[in-house]
Amino acid sequence: MDYRVFQMNCWFEGHVQGVGFRYQTVGVAKGFDVTGYIQNMVDGRVHLYAEGEETEVVAFQAEVESELKNYIKGTEIKTGSGDRACRNFRIEQ
Repeated sequence: MDYRVFQMNCWFEGHVQGVGFRYQTVGVAKGFDVTGYIQNMVDGRVHLYAEGEETEVVAFQAEVESELKNYIKGTEIKTGSGDRACRNFRIEQ
C-alpha cells in the first residue's frame, strides 16, 4: 500500500502559537486530499508536514498561508518525496 508521495515541510514564524493556528490548519486540511500534521515548536514557530499529490499539497499550504497570513511573518518550505508516513491530518503534540 505504501507508495511515493510528494512531501512538504513548512515552518511558519510570527505570532503563530496561542492563536488557534493548529486548529484552523486542521480545518483547512479537511478541504484537501492531504495527510500529515501540524505542531508547535519550542522556538516559537509552527511546523506543518503535509503529503499527497503535489498539486494538492501546494494548494493546501497556500490556503493555510492565505487564511492565517495576519499571524505569519515568515515561511520556510522544503519539499521532497518518499513513502507515505501519515494516515490522516492531525495536531501533533
